[in-house]
Amino acid sequence: MAKSLLSSSLSTRTKLLQQTGVSIYSTSNGFNEEEVKKVLQQFPGGSVDLQKKYNGIGILTLNNPNKMNAFSGAMMLQLLERVIELENWTEGKGLIVHGLKFFNTFCLFLFFEDGMALSMFMQNTLTKFMRLPLISVALVQGRALGGGAEFTTACDFRLMTPESEIRFVHKEMGIVPSWGGASRLVEIIGSRQALKVLSGALKLDSKKALNIGMADEVLQSSDATKTLDEAQEWLMQFVNGPPEVIRAVKKSVCSGKELYLEEALQNERDLIGTVWGGPANLEAIARRGKFNK
Repeated sequence: MAKSLLSSSLSTRTKLLQQTGVSIYSTSNGFNEEEVKKVLQQFPGGSVDLQKKYNGIGILTLNNPNKMNAFSGAMMLQLLERVIELENWTEGKGLIVHGLKFFNTFCLFLFFEDGMALSMFMQNTLTKFMRLPLISVALVQGRALGGGAEFTTACDFRLMTPESEIRFVHKEMGIVPSWGGASRLVEIIGSRQALKVLSGALKLDSKKALNIGMADEVLQSSDATKTLDEAQEWLMQFVNGPPEVIRAVKKSVCSGKELYLEEALQNERDLIGTVWGGPANLEAIARRGKFNK
């Protein structure tokens, strides 16, 4: 009996990870997404722009320079729309997230009365983002503060320019990270370092971020156009290949990170079924055959 209950639970967890459009919160958790959306609409300004390129790399741009790129309510709604759009981009392989002039998304906390509702909305959105079958990179140009710092943790990698900075300033605002940033930070740099970063509201310049594993690389240039080109070149080493293979790799890593071992193994088995004997697999076999002759 216990085994059957466990199997049922594991199956539910696997389906939650695999399905698109699924929220981690619902009305049973006291979460009314439509009501939150109505409130967010009251805070206009800025945009979240998506460019899907022919090489399978998307560019997600946070654009609200007049407000130092602070995330408005409208931008939060647009982010969810862009994530849903990316879920359905079958040719996509990689994604770069950056902000115009700043990567700073800390403002709405001052005006949104229900912090828990906002927390659940953004946790939903960033969890869906994290589970995208795309290899994602946060390109930090300038400062990533507060919610911006949390957003960087939802990406697979983080690249910084020499003068850039990541800082979780939540403690100084009398709050704590609530978009999932603290949980993801622990996974990225470990619990001891995460405690230091959060409790000290430490300024992580590019050198310090690289040393503790928060940043994956410091780019050479600080010029906005050049750094975006550098970031694309850096990302290409991981997304060079057929979309179905790259996406399957990302899905397998997500399942290994989020699921129990038995579920993750089952998910790997299911994923190999999507690429075994496929065009990329057959082409690779043909190349190997020619090489061995």
